[in-house]
Formats: sequence, C-alpha cells, structure tokens
Amino acid sequence: MPTSAAGNKPSMDTPARDGVAASAVRGFTLIELMVVIAVIAIGSAAASLAIRDSAADALARDGERLAALLEAARSRSRAAGVPVRWRPTETGFIFEGLPPSTAPLPTRWLDAQTLAIGNAPLLLGPDPVIGAQAVYIRRAGASQPVISIATDGLRPFSVTTVTP
Repeated sequence: MPTSAAGNKPSMDTPARDGVAASAVRGFTLIELMVVIAVIAIGSAAASLAIRDSAADALARDGERLAALLEAARSRSRAAGVPVRWRPTETGFIFEGLPPSTAPLPTRWLDAQTLAIGNAPLLLGPDPVIGAQAVYIRRAGASQPVISIATDGLRPFSVTTVTP
C-alpha cells in the first residue's frame, strides 16, 4: 500500500490527472499565486496605514496650516480695513480684530504638543505691505526641530525648518 508523505515521489501506480502523468503535475496555478499576492498587498497596506506619523510630520502640518491661516486673516484684514493681530495662547492661538461678520478661524493646533516660541503678536494688516514677521513653533519637550513661519511683508507666509 503506497503512502504519501512529504518528500515522497509519486509511485508509478498513482493515477494521471487530466491526461498528464502524476510526476509532471507540480507547482501552483495562476489563481493561487494571485490570491497570495493580493493577501500580501492588503496586509502591507494595512500595516502602512497603522504606522503613526512622526513628530516632525505633525509639526510640519501645523506649520503649513498656520501659514494658511495667517494668510486668510491677512486677506480678511485687508478686505475689512481693520487691523488683525495673531498671538499665541496657552492652548493654541487667537486672531484678534477679525470682523464679527466673518466666520471664525481655528484657534487650536492640530497636534496638542505644538507650541509657539515666544509670545510676540503678529500684525496682519490692514495695509497691503506689512513688516517682516516670523513665528517659530516646536513640539513640547523637544528642542529640535524648530519651524519658522515667516514673511518679508510682501510675500505670503512661508514655512521653513530652522537648523541650529
């Protein structure tokens, strides 16, 4: 009586399959290979989505968002003809002087660990040309990296990483 164990070669009395001798039937079908590849792709996609963003990415996102908010406040200040000031607070920041008829701008950081360094307010208008101004932000408990959100007074606020 023949046995089938791993490593055994099929015996000559093993029946043929689809007209092919048993010794010639080996390997995987294309469908089996594609299913395995699909399972691996889904698993790697789930793993990459589960990985948290780094602290530097979160800080960069806060910097880009703040630059956009400062430009929005600057535009509103010019449109309404009123001075608008930005200043940091303990929990985020505030825009003072925005016309009450406009929608309020956000006042919190995206990441709770983001802090503004210093507390000098920025004057965002109503003049089309404002003085050169900058805000520096960093994560709480970390000295690096520091991100600068700055303007020369003519151009929009831009975000750069400050190296010591």
